[in-house]
Amino acid sequence: MSIKFLAEDDRPREKFLLKGKNALSDAELLAIIIKMGHQEESAVELARRILKSVDHNWHELAKLSVKDLSKFKGIGPVKAIEILTALEIGSRRAAQEVPNKIQVTNSEDTYRILHPFMGDLQTEEFWAIFLNQSNKILLKSRLTSGGINQSVVDIRILFKTALENFATGIIVAHNHPSGNLKPSQDDLNITKQISQAGKVLNIKLLDHLIITQNSWFSFAEEGLL
Repeated sequence: MSIKFLAEDDRPREKFLLKGKNALSDAELLAIIIKMGHQEESAVELARRILKSVDHNWHELAKLSVKDLSKFKGIGPVKAIEILTALEIGSRRAAQEVPNKIQVTNSEDTYRILHPFMGDLQTEEFWAIFLNQSNKILLKSRLTSGGINQSVVDIRILFKTALENFATGIIVAHNHPSGNLKPSQDDLNITKQISQAGKVLNIKLLDHLIITQNSWFSFAEEGLL
């Protein structure tokens, strides 16, 4: 019986998309790996039976061999390998330390982080750094290339990315290939628009940098935010 024939609330993939991974039971998570059951059981029912055999303990399930899992009707060697592979990935993930995020404390930190990407470019690019409450970097991303003006920089995309990454602060930057550090009127306008949009969403614009090959200009330090 394929998952697609189950009631909508019992479809693990659809439930994952609608409600998120945390809404799924252990059996539903396992059913996604199993994909399909057989004529007598759905994938979710099969997953429940497998988990019941190990007292619903993932560690005990990981101890089973391909041969052990293949004893369950509907589980062949390929599905057994997929299940054990997923469990091994989980085990290795648990054993790894969470990588330390880089903290940004001033405009020089931002310059050092972005200069390798922007300092030597011959065309303008617009980048953003998304930070958490401790000003540690969650993500850095190039948003546009080829010129900076109100029509090129899509503020909606900027804040969509911020919301998706649960950022509480943003630093934006663009380069001036000419080496001129003076902000243009478009630079000032974009900075103002981003700052105002951030206030509505409670996502603070912490700085805007103009980056050249040898130096930088900070809107925050010049009182232009």
